[in-house]
Order: sequence, then structure tokens, then C-alpha cells
Amino acid sequence: MIDVAVEAETVEPAPVLPNQPAWELVRLRHRALTPDAPGEASAGPVWTFVLEGVVELATVTERYVLDAGDAVLLDAFTPHRLSTAAGARVATADLRLVVPPFPVPSPLLVRDFAGRHYGVAELVRSCPLGGECRPSAFASSYGGLIGASMLASWQEDKPWDNRPGDPAVVTVLAALVAEPGAEWTVEWMAGLVHLSRSALNDRFRRALGRSPVQALREVRMLHARRLLADVDRPIEQIAHAVGYGSTAAFSRAFTADHGTAPKSWRTLSDAG
Repeated sequence: MIDVAVEAETVEPAPVLPNQPAWELVRLRHRALTPDAPGEASAGPVWTFVLEGVVELATVTERYVLDAGDAVLLDAFTPHRLSTAAGARVATADLRLVVPPFPVPSPLLVRDFAGRHYGVAELVRSCPLGGECRPSAFASSYGGLIGASMLASWQEDKPWDNRPGDPAVVTVLAALVAEPGAEWTVEWMAGLVHLSRSALNDRFRRALGRSPVQALREVRMLHARRLLADVDRPIEQIAHAVGYGSTAAFSRAFTADHGTAPKSWRTLSDAG
């Protein structure tokens, strides 16, 4: 794979509201794919927009052919690989939906993203500028524009998948976001909304497609990424601030979720 652009700088995400999707974007770059140099398997969430050519996306169970102008969003738990038979150019971003208030499919494929969201597509095409892409001019809305456009198309194509937020789940999520470093247990979460442990687990899985423990981990990782932006804050302090009893435990959890250790993530984010 040939990188033709440097990575975008980290931008501060908007405050997370449990019933309002929020997005994070750290890197955005253009890449060239060739038949003998396909894309490597990715760690972490990724958004891909086909600039030129035809690309094949392979997951564990499915294969999709993406034409120029198509876009696809995959979460951190969907192994995948990109390939091309005749060469292609793609824009990729580590776009992450923070604490999703409803289940979002992965992959989320939007055909003709370029035609349906012309302005957003042109922003992506014009980045990088002069060898660099620094979306700070768009503040935190840069990733939000892409994410909101993907969700809008999905909701247009499959309106029956849109589900109202479960008030009990929203209440628990709000508490987790407010105190990510607390010593949370599922019993404690359930007690906030007067439910049993099993009932809360069922409602989380119906509403979000994940368990309360998984949601707690996502909230803690969100807070950790924000704290890592402060280069003067020790990793050990961050580990305790987000509810981990040791730096080693925090590092293992962060690496499993992001494909890189906290220190490396901080270096990568600061390099923009």
C-alpha cells in the first residue's frame, strides 16, 4: 500500500450526549491500492471512501464490490481487508461512533455517497491540501459531517432499523459518561434504574447491540482518549481516572480496543 498523505491532527470531539450520536476522527488520508499491494487488515474502526477505481471489501462472512463514490463504515470488531484488481485510490479515516445510542450495522455500506453527499465528498477529496490535512478549521464537526452523512443515508435506506432510545439505557449511559472512573458493576448500573442485572443486560443488547460492560468500556476509552491529549498527564494517572486499577490493565484494554498502546496513540495523535 502506498501512502500519499500525512495524517490529520486530533480534534477535540463534541460533548457526548447518550441520545445524540457523537463522532471522533483522528486520521484522514488518501491511499493508492494496487493488485500486488492490497490494503492490510485494519485494527480499530475505519471509514473508507472510494475515490477512483473498484475495490473489493472482504469480511469474515461477506464480500462487497465498492465502486468509485461508494463509502463504507466498519467498527473495531469487524475484521476486513480491501483489495483491487486494476488499481484504486481510497480515502480512509479512523472514524469512530462514540457510545452509539442505537445499533449500527458493520459494515454500513452507502452506495453513491459522493452523489448523495456531494459537499462532504468534496471536502474529503480536497484533503490533503499541500501535503497535509488539518481539519481543525472544521473543528470537531469534520468527523461529524462524515458520520452524520453515513447515518442519514442508512436511515433513508432502512428506516425500519431506526429505534427510539430506551430511557433506562439512556439514564445509565448518562451516569457512565458523568463518572467513567467510578467502580461500576452491572448491579450498580441496574440499581440506578430499578432493574435486575439480567433485565438491564437484555435492554442494553436490544437498544445498543452490546452489554452494559461493553458500553462502560467504550465510555472509559472515550475519556481516556481525551485525557491522552494532555501530553503532560502521566499514563498511570489516566489509568486510574478511567477506572483501571493499574497501568498494565489499562494498557491491555486500550491496546485491545485501538490496536496500539496508550503511549503510541498519544504520539500518533500529537504528530498531526
